[in-house]
Parts: sequence; C-alpha cells; structure tokens
Amino acid sequence: MGLVAAALLQRRGIRTLVVEADAGYCTGSRAICLSRRSMEILGWIGADAAIGAIGLPWVGGRSYFRDREVLHFTMPSDAGERFAPMVNVQQYHVEEAAAKAFEGAGGTILRSTRVVDLRNHADGVDVDVEDEAGRRTTLRAGWLVACDGGRSTVRERLGLRMHGTQYEGRYVIVDIEQESAREVERLAWFDPPSNPGSTLLMHRQPGNVWRIDYQIADDEDAVEAVKPENVLPRVRSHLEMIGETAPWKPLWISLYDAKCLTLDDYRHGRVLFAGDAAHLVPIFGVRGLNSGLDDAGNLAWKLAAVIDGSQPGALLDSYTAERRHAARENIAYGAKSTEFMAPPHFGFRLMRDAALRLALDEPAVRSLINPRQSTPIAYPCRPDDDGTGALVGRPAPEARIAHPSLTHLSQCFGDGYVALVFGDGPVDLQGTDARVVRVVPVAPLTASGAPSTERVIDAAGEARARYLAADGTVVLVRPDGYVARRRDHPPVASARIPGRQVAPA
Repeated sequence: MGLVAAALLQRRGIRTLVVEADAGYCTGSRAICLSRRSMEILGWIGADAAIGAIGLPWVGGRSYFRDREVLHFTMPSDAGERFAPMVNVQQYHVEEAAAKAFEGAGGTILRSTRVVDLRNHADGVDVDVEDEAGRRTTLRAGWLVACDGGRSTVRERLGLRMHGTQYEGRYVIVDIEQESAREVERLAWFDPPSNPGSTLLMHRQPGNVWRIDYQIADDEDAVEAVKPENVLPRVRSHLEMIGETAPWKPLWISLYDAKCLTLDDYRHGRVLFAGDAAHLVPIFGVRGLNSGLDDAGNLAWKLAAVIDGSQPGALLDSYTAERRHAARENIAYGAKSTEFMAPPHFGFRLMRDAALRLALDEPAVRSLINPRQSTPIAYPCRPDDDGTGALVGRPAPEARIAHPSLTHLSQCFGDGYVALVFGDGPVDLQGTDARVVRVVPVAPLTASGAPSTERVIDAAGEARARYLAADGTVVLVRPDGYVARRRDHPPVASARIPGRQVAPA
C-alpha cells in the first residue's frame, strides 16, 4: 500500500520518494485476494487494468466438515459490475503495477535501501537510510508515511507499541504449482480426512498456483513444521482427496500466526502510519492488504490537501479517527473468524464442531460458518440537518451508466470532490470547487443553466435506486470515494454544497 499511497500523492502534484529495502518486488505467498473496493482504489492510479488482466475473479466459496459440504456462499455481484467481489492475484503483481504507476507519474524509488533511524521535527522529518553497501544518508522530508509492515522500523524507532490480541493457532502457508480446471472460489475444510484435526484453506492463483494454508497442532515444533519432508506429504494427501491428481511442485513454504493489533494513534507529529505498520489483522476474511489500500486512499487526499494549503493540518486527525475505527471493525470480524478457524481453547472447539455438525442438516446454522469476507467500513458521522443522511460515511455505491468514455459511476471518483446532482432541474451549486456530474435518466435536449457540468445517463435507474435519490438530490463524494454530504430537496429548491467539505470526520 506504500506504493499506492505514493502514486496517489504523486498524481496530486506532491513530490514523493519511496524508500524500499528490497531490490525488487516481494516474493512468495503474501496477500492474495483483492476486494472490489481495492480494485477501485488501484484504478485511481491506473493500475487496475494490469491487475485485472492477470487476476482470477471469484464470487463465492465452499466450506466442508470432513468430506461433506456445509456452506456454499455467494457475494453480491452481477454481470454488469465493473469489478468482481474478489480477485485472486499474488502481491508481487500488485506491487509491480503500483510501482509502474508511481514511476510513470514521476515518482522515484530508492531500492536496496532501508530506514535505520529518524528524527521527528515540528516542520519535517530527518530520515537516516542505509544502502546495500552500508553507506548512510540523511533525507529531509516534510512528511513520512510509514508503510514498513508488521515489523515496522519507524514504529520501533519512535518507541510505539500496538495493542490487542495475538492468537496461538499457527498455519503453514504453501504455494504449489499445479494445473487445475477447478472453479475459482474460496475453499475451506474443517477436520478433513486428508489432515485430521486441522483446518485447511485453498485459493487458486494466477500461473497455475494453489495457495494452501493448513493449521498445525499446538504442540508441533515450528521449525519442523515447515520442513518440506513434513509439509509435502500433507499437501499430497489433500490433493489426492479432492481429486487434483496433475503433477505439482512446491514454490514457497512459510508459517503464520494470527494477530489482532493496532496503534492507538496513526499520526505522530510529521509521521503517519498505514497498513501493517499501523494495524495487524488476521488473514481470515482477507482484510490485511485490502484495509491497507483503504488506508492509502483515505490518507493520500488529506495529506495532499494539507501540503498544498487547501486544508488545515487538523484534517489529518480524521485519518486516525476513521482508519482506527476501520481497523477495530476489521479486528472484530477477523477475531471471530480466527476463533472459528483456529479455536483458541477446548470450549471454542467444542462449540465450533457442534455448529459444523448441525450445519450438515440444518441450513439455518450455516451462517455461523460464513467467513466474513472483507467489506468497506462505514465511518461514524452525523446526519445532515436537512436530509436523510443516507449513505453518508459509506463508500459511494456503484452503478452502470452511459457516457462517451465511462461505463460505471465509480470511474468518476478518486481524484477530487465530486457533486452528483440527480435530475436536470435548477440547483444552486455556486461556490463549490467539486466536479459536478449530473445523473439523468435520458440524454438532455437542453442545458439547465447550471455551472459547467458533465452528464451521465442512468437509463436503468441503478444510480437513483442505490443512492436513494430523487430529482434535486445532491450527493457530495470525497476524493476517496466516500459520501461526505447529501441534500434531498425538491428540484426547484436550492442545494448549495460548500466547497471542500470534510465530513464525515
């Protein structure tokens, strides 16, 4: 998410430098599932097409108790959506697309260089970096955005600690290469005959790669657990059980344990934290990278506005308020999933297995097995004083539209403020610096006399329905695609929207 935040800043005219410890892109099995919201954010920097050309979209999944299916879930989706609910793609592909977008916008990456120390000042940050030859240099930056992961050097040098819960359950993560014609979906087994007593997850990845995660027993030695002679027989047993008999080879083996941790504040002077440097959430529900990309989308426009002087520095306080709230929501969902996937003690396991047994014959119980896939978090906000407040604090809904160069309403977002005006009636929009987009049912025959606007055609009424809008409704969308304000007036009334609204904060 560091490269995405940098690309968003660079595209807003903020000169940005990325310090990267690795010589290239990451390797092995890291984040693997991108949400629809994440694909929209990547679209703001022009990286969505490259990832969409590689990624494997999916809409649902299956869970099994031993060898019997107990859940088949489908996420909301239809054929006209711009992006699928989820896309499976290895993290190094995301890094490459984001790096190319950042460098294409004029940004610079210092590779094979790591941060070793820093000093936080009232007007900037001095950052000591060291290259692979051991040469040290001090960089002076107005702001430092720390996206340096769960073992953040920046966090450690500032003496900051995250708070929360660390779970005992451990998972071996294995990437293998094997051709398969199986549908792309999330697959989970509880106590499978291939690995009795374990929980096992599978995801197909681009390049004929399977990502396999399986739980190890509490008394298994971590060093022994990741040795190929102990891993490969378990993988082979499971592949044979599900009928995947094509030749295969291992690519990557690692060990993972779940953490639910967050900093209390994501801003410390001129240093801002994002992604795993700010919070750690379990892999279950794929909230790690996706929440980090939401951090980047939230932070970049606010930091750019503070740097260019169009907003006061206090705007950055809302970054912590909103994204810490999101982290706590993600942690709450992630904790529930973790306790189901890897019960922390006998009592949890007893209840989990009872739910699985009941789910074999009782459909009403199957919702307890739902993996709670990542969804965008709504921010706390106050309702408008003269409207319903509907959608305020939430991501602006998607809708199909007709336009010479656009197919979906979300393509209007991600740059500056956008004022969606429903209908072609007179609405007072003077004084706003938002881009004005008129959402109309058919192509207009005459201009309305409003300020210079762009029109999109909502022929099927999707936008009007999803925004709960009538003629005269005005919805102000923030640069990160969240609804900031709305006004629900009759078409002949005034709906003045002040420029540069900050709410919700």
